[in-house]
Amino acid sequence: MVDIIIFLGLLTIGYLAGNFLEKRHFKDIKKRERQTLHIPMINFGAKQAIPNANEATLFLGSVVVSADYFKIFSSALRNLIGGRVVVYESLLDRGRREAILRMKEQAIAWGATQVVNVRLETSSIGNQNGGKGLSAVEITAYGTGIR
Repeated sequence: MVDIIIFLGLLTIGYLAGNFLEKRHFKDIKKRERQTLHIPMINFGAKQAIPNANEATLFLGSVVVSADYFKIFSSALRNLIGGRVVVYESLLDRGRREAILRMKEQAIAWGATQVVNVRLETSSIGNQNGGKGLSAVEITAYGTGIR
């Protein structure tokens, strides 16, 4: 009985704290995205002309985002029946947007007028012990800032 109470307590704390922190992070991301709108991100294909630039530098933004206890539990339940794991979609969305913002903020500090050929990479961290332990994802955004 004590184990069930502890489990439900952890699940509730994970849900409430995770929900609060996620909403706060999304609010911060939206504010920072508005501040970096003046720097366009443009991707070029192999046959497109690259814009003229006096200087170019590679910029990198990286973030590691961990799942809370509620997300881990809900994804385990979803794993039983299959389908979209919605709780992790918001985690990945936050991570991608944060990584891009960190890259753009570095480019702005350098004086870039635009960032070209932006790429995203992800890698999973943890979960090697059969789903026990740390469950996190690293997201890296990189692109060439020009001025």
